[in-house]
Amino acid sequence: MSNIVLAITGGIAAYKSAIFARLLVKAGFDVRVIMTTGAQAFITPLTLQALTGNEVHISLLDEQAEAGMGHIELAKWADLIVIAPASANTLARLAMGMADDLLTTVCLATTAPVIIAPAMNQQMWAHPAVNLNVQTLRDMNYQIIAPASGEQACGDVGAGRLPEPEDLLAEVQLFTAMQTTPQLLAGKRVVITAGPTVEGIDPVRYLSNHSTGKMGFALARACVAAGADVILIAGGKVALPTPLNVTRIDVLSAQDMLKAAQQCVDGTHSALQYLPEDADEHPHEHSHDHSHHHDDCGCGEEHQHEHAENESAGIKVADIFIATAAVADYRTLEAAPQKIKKTQDAMTLNLVKNPDILATISLAHPELFVVGFAAETQDVEHYARGKLVSKDLDLIACNDVSRADIGFASDDNAMQVFFSERYEHDNVILEKASKDEIAEQLATIIGETIWQRHQA
Repeated sequence: MSNIVLAITGGIAAYKSAIFARLLVKAGFDVRVIMTTGAQAFITPLTLQALTGNEVHISLLDEQAEAGMGHIELAKWADLIVIAPASANTLARLAMGMADDLLTTVCLATTAPVIIAPAMNQQMWAHPAVNLNVQTLRDMNYQIIAPASGEQACGDVGAGRLPEPEDLLAEVQLFTAMQTTPQLLAGKRVVITAGPTVEGIDPVRYLSNHSTGKMGFALARACVAAGADVILIAGGKVALPTPLNVTRIDVLSAQDMLKAAQQCVDGTHSALQYLPEDADEHPHEHSHDHSHHHDDCGCGEEHQHEHAENESAGIKVADIFIATAAVADYRTLEAAPQKIKKTQDAMTLNLVKNPDILATISLAHPELFVVGFAAETQDVEHYARGKLVSKDLDLIACNDVSRADIGFASDDNAMQVFFSERYEHDNVILEKASKDEIAEQLATIIGETIWQRHQA
């Protein structure tokens, strides 16, 4: 989806479209712009022409363009049409199937998907007629980006603002990714842990590590693109923006992360919506047959019974658990209530072992497909295979963080993926690439492995 027609309609939010157009071009898209008469009252065609490098289309009855059936050419050229902002008037005309200007004519003549980003006064957005038109457009397979909430140009506060250009770009990138990515994780709920944990020493000091959370956040994006419902548990103080369509839960300590992970896997966390699952549309297939044996946890049938009860109660449990978080191995036995003063040359901390989140979740939930991560500095394969067995994992992805080019601070990564013996699969080497590319490959491996298991 490299060719985008950006349609701009009348409204003060049109000024954001110039920035949006530039971001699309920088992201590698070829952009052609359609402007309605109303849009031209707020921003000039020359601005958009300069930003996109392409002529701006403003009239259906342009003699030069229509000599070559310009509106049909545009409709065929487009891989995707984005209308941002879309006025209430435009929504109504599209819902009625009108074709009285260039924009509406192109929308009727194209086979490309159409994304609409409405923007209007909050009272207009709440009007029943607008709601009806939006629902009509959804029924006709137009994709609707919900407006943002906040202060509007008129002084009102509420829903109706055009999302920021960066957010619009993220919506487009996710949509295009989902059109080109095999939906191997469609209908699956994925819980991912990411980032470091923070273990308090006193109110101003803590134990942590160098993890940035970038790999976990990249995996969240990749799993969404592959069709999954993703819950991301971010540890420590990760400042990364939340990926689009991801439910984010922030925690600090390892104990907090374990509690959140247990609740997310069970579908009982307060951040989750307890909506009944439509088994016909979203098959809830767990790998009950993949021969997990957890004699030491005493779960087995009891957990499977709980799983069935959760489903019948309308609580959607997780299908996949991916532990990318760099959990602190130890914490202080008890954090000091006040700042510890520097009154002596040496200080001893009484440390106790933190819970093993990955092992706890895996051993307690044999129905889960569990993926571990191992950041090692030596003997990568040896330690990885040991964790694969001891924690009864399905997959483990390992990288050598002693390498400066793929360490915590790098935007790149390289990994080896090892499989449980039950899958009879050789290890896979993922050569150095961006973390987003590595994440896409991992999501594909996870989806294919689950699919292969169900076919066995």
